[in-house]
Amino acid sequence: MKVLFLGNIGSPLIDVLKSFGEELIVCARKLDLAFVREVDPDFVVSYGYPFIVKKDVINSYEGRIINLHISFLPWNRGSDPELWSLVDNTPKGVSIHYMDAGIDTGDLIVQAKVTCKPDDLLENYYNRLHNTIRELFKENWNEIKEGKCQRTPQQGEGSYHRSVDKEMIVHLLPLGEKTPIHSLISASNSNK
Repeated sequence: MKVLFLGNIGSPLIDVLKSFGEELIVCARKLDLAFVREVDPDFVVSYGYPFIVKKDVINSYEGRIINLHISFLPWNRGSDPELWSLVDNTPKGVSIHYMDAGIDTGDLIVQAKVTCKPDDLLENYYNRLHNTIRELFKENWNEIKEGKCQRTPQQGEGSYHRSVDKEMIVHLLPLGEKTPIHSLISASNSNK
């Protein structure tokens, strides 16, 4: 199967897809429908892709375009979901979903909760989220690409954050990714 992968060139998901024998085209830049039609993939997979996929691309690949998102949707749609799950104390986990015209609003395929340990550093939690979503993808890719997976509409309002929203909480991350989770949670609670 020919898969258009939207994400970083060095993404570990590329090796996962190759292990399934998929033919890959990797796109790390903003794409448009003309490029997608030229490449003519059977399926589109987005993971860590920093651009919004345009509606015409999504409509052309309805049911064949998915996104891997490191939040337990509908919570923390959009940017920096790992941070907001801690700051807002929302459910923590990962989701694989079909893409639709909204941002991280498409029907869910599969989800998994992820434990956040109080003695974790932010980078440990972040890595655990990414390891979990890649394993979840491996376990479900065959059913996804064959169209045999469930589609479950997202329930509830959830939450959404833009990349600029991080500016409001950057002061809570004095050590960046080395910030201990417990200090981030304590600082965010004292700011409320």
